Amino acid sequence: MRRARPLLESLFAISIGLIVGGLLMLPFRYDPLKAYQALFRGAFGTSHDIMETLAFATPLMLTAITFAVGVRAGLFNIGAEGQMYMGAIGAVFAASLLPLPPGIHVVVATLVAMLFGALWSLVPALLKIWRGVHEVISTIMFNWIAFHLAMYLAIYYLAEPGRAERTRPALPTARYPILAEGSTLTAVIFVAVLFCIAVYFVLWGTRLGYELRLVGENPEAARYAGVRISRALLWSFLIGGMAAGLAGASQIIGRPPAWSLYATLGNVVTLGFDGIGVALVGRNHPLGGILAAILFGALQHGGRFMEYHAGVLSELVRAVNGLIVITLAVPELWAMVRRRWIR
Repeated sequence: MRRARPLLESLFAISIGLIVGGLLMLPFRYDPLKAYQALFRGAFGTSHDIMETLAFATPLMLTAITFAVGVRAGLFNIGAEGQMYMGAIGAVFAASLLPLPPGIHVVVATLVAMLFGALWSLVPALLKIWRGVHEVISTIMFNWIAFHLAMYLAIYYLAEPGRAERTRPALPTARYPILAEGSTLTAVIFVAVLFCIAVYFVLWGTRLGYELRLVGENPEAARYAGVRISRALLWSFLIGGMAAGLAGASQIIGRPPAWSLYATLGNVVTLGFDGIGVALVGRNHPLGGILAAILFGALQHGGRFMEYHAGVLSELVRAVNGLIVITLAVPELWAMVRRRWIR
């Protein structure tokens, strides 16, 4: 029963969110049942819709890892946004400018993106370890630096000739295969899920994961037990950076039809911040984040059908989706506050 409690709490929170969202629609004379029916049908009505929902969910389950691993180590790492930008730039560089054989090329492009994300997380990590700079301040600053740096590189060095609105597209040898014709879901989803599972085994099946979680639960006990706190914090940042970098790659070499980065960063922007909500809904658990990301993907893809088929204004659709997310995130937010207060 104790293990089922988080699931029951999430189901209860979903119910409350749907009710509150429905009450918000009533003053505007929209039918909540019709709107939610359109939402569900748009997200899961056909196999094509399910694949599109999963395509929206793929980067979110990775950016959720960045925040979740940080929380497990007692950090509030909100740098997934900037680390994802740099991962996308790394993917563009390796996928469009490095001619490599098929099979090898997509692996190299993926690893380069993860490396770029990890390197971008390294400076905030060292600032935290060496100088005690709070990670919220440093990661916010680096998010903005990454945003403008990525735009600069995309416009002045990686732009496609004759197409100023985007970078050079990934070469065909660097693209993940599309799973179904007419869909934007590619095999990168399997890489994302495997990465989440690997992080789960690291956190709960290795000494490093135990030390990382111990530092998050009780730093004094960890120090007394001989745990190198700096090492645990560093690995927390690096794992999060790799996850965010992989998320950036998933939108470049794993998301048609552009296979490139828009000069405005429009195909990656806010996905890092959305990952915070996904992590909270998924109880800061790597596997819970997968399910939460699918829920977010359903709200994103299915929400458009609320506008098309139920006539709900797009602004109200976003408000309803936000209410559902907030109610889902409240249990984990309360648990985090309670743990910190007790500590």
